[in-house]
Amino acid sequence: MDNIILKWLVDLALGISFFVCFITGLLKYTVLLQVTGLSNVVLPSAFISDLHDWSGIILGLLVFLHLYLNRRWIITMTRKILTNTPSDP
Repeated sequence: MDNIILKWLVDLALGISFFVCFITGLLKYTVLLQVTGLSNVVLPSAFISDLHDWSGIILGLLVFLHLYLNRRWIITMTRKILTNTPSDP
């Protein structure tokens, strides 16, 4: 698989995992549910909690994979910044 396609797929999975983790995190926040009036709605809280936990773990693993796949760019940019080397326009 081409490296660019792999990076794109990892970034897409990162976005989806973040979205799921964020939304389920909001649904777990009881004060927000009470303020919006959703506290009377029956939500499968055990499923939401499990989904939140697993999406958080997947998000963390994908972040490590993303950093690994982009390590050369990160190292190059860190060297440029730390050595005050002007970057190309």
